[in-house]
Parts: sequence; structure tokens; C-alpha cells
Amino acid sequence: MPDTQPVTVTAARLVRPDQAEYFERWAAEIMALAGTFPGHLGSTLLRPGAGSTEYHLVYRFHDRDALAGWERSPERHEALARCSGMVDRSRYSRVSGLESFFTAPDRADGPSRTRLTLLTITVVFGLQLVLQSLVAPVVGHWPLVLRALFYACVVVLSLGYVFMPFLTRRLGRWLRPRR
Repeated sequence: MPDTQPVTVTAARLVRPDQAEYFERWAAEIMALAGTFPGHLGSTLLRPGAGSTEYHLVYRFHDRDALAGWERSPERHEALARCSGMVDRSRYSRVSGLESFFTAPDRADGPSRTRLTLLTITVVFGLQLVLQSLVAPVVGHWPLVLRALFYACVVVLSLGYVFMPFLTRRLGRWLRPRR
């Protein structure tokens, strides 16, 4: 069965201080280029904090196949070749599915783990209240193992595909407080 979960990729680059202006232009170009590929869901550039030269380019694709199309493209390889003289070091990481909600980047401007945890607890609590009040009377006669499996599936699928994607977009500022 193919993996059809959204995939987020972060490319961290230590940019040479004298190349920052050129790098930002290059980053805008490569993000626009990525936006022309099928399955692209968005991209952003996270600029370095005080005392740092590390930029993060964040891309999101519909699934691993869409990401692979971008990663293997000659256009991307040509763009990366143009960037090599501006950068001292690069790191590349990817996450998919629920992992992207709980794996906060190791950056000061990344999502607050505490706030992500509070948001998750709040959503799970609300889902459990609804399930217990509306669904429990219908499935109350099921064996405990089946009820627990049913609740786990409903909660995880609701978190991964409905609530967390919506709420992390809507509450982005709250999740990433200025420090």
C-alpha cells in the first residue's frame, strides 16, 4: 500500500555571511520552482536568529511520490548547484504523517513542544468527550478490546487528518511564540 501522507522536508544551510542576500534571492527562486511541481503543498524560508547564519527551507508535499518527483528533478539539481558557493554546510531531514506534529525543529523559532502538547491534549480530551457522550452508548456492548481499538483509530485518524493540520495552521502564531 503506497504511503499517501503529507511529507515535510527541512533543508538547513549555514550560509556564508557575505552571501546572505544572494542566498535569499536563490531561496525565493527555488521555492517558486518547487511550487510548480505536482503535489507541492507549500514552502517557506526560516531566517536565522541573532548570532546565526543557519537558514531553513521548509517544503511540504502531498506524499512521498510527489516529493521524489521534486527531489529527482533536473531543475532542482541545477538550482542546488547554483547554491553550493553560498553555503558552508547543509542538513536535510524529512518527516511525514503524525511525526510532523511532534518533531519540533531544533530552532528557537520552531513550534513550542509545550504548546504542541497542550494543543494535542485539548483536542484528544474534546474528542474523547464527544465519543463518550455520542458513540459510547452505541458501542458500549462491544468487547473492551474492540471499543479501545475503535476509539484509538477514531482519535488518531481525526488528529492526523483533520484537527491537527487545521489547528496547527490556525494557531501557528501561538505555537511559535517570539522568544
